[in-house]
Amino acid sequence: MSFNRKEQRAIRHARLRRRVKGTAERPRMAINISNKHMYVQFVDDRAMNTLAFVSTLKKGESRPCNLETAKWIGERAAGAAKDKGISIVVVDRGGFKFHGRVKQIVDSAVAAGLKISEKVAEEAKE
Repeated sequence: MSFNRKEQRAIRHARLRRRVKGTAERPRMAINISNKHMYVQFVDDRAMNTLAFVSTLKKGESRPCNLETAKWIGERAAGAAKDKGISIVVVDRGGFKFHGRVKQIVDSAVAAGLKISEKVAEEAKE
């Protein structure tokens, strides 16, 4: 049985989603990257609603889908989360490998003050 890359990513994402669940206290930071745009949304899976959403989609504005834009979107995502009162999240990489643009989004969100685990929060206090 052979799957194409899109099907393989969907399988990886389904496997991850079995373990990664978002709550109101600790929403899921869902990251999706297409060829043209990047999207980050904060989801409460229990209530099944999106708490905050940030993307590179904007009329009249075109940004390349590179590491610099990933850093920018991570900072904006952290700002949107703080506006909604979200301080700690669980990361859903969407079946993508945790490197490159996905890693840059998470790293810049953490640098902007978002926490991704209790362990990281404890280390920052020390």
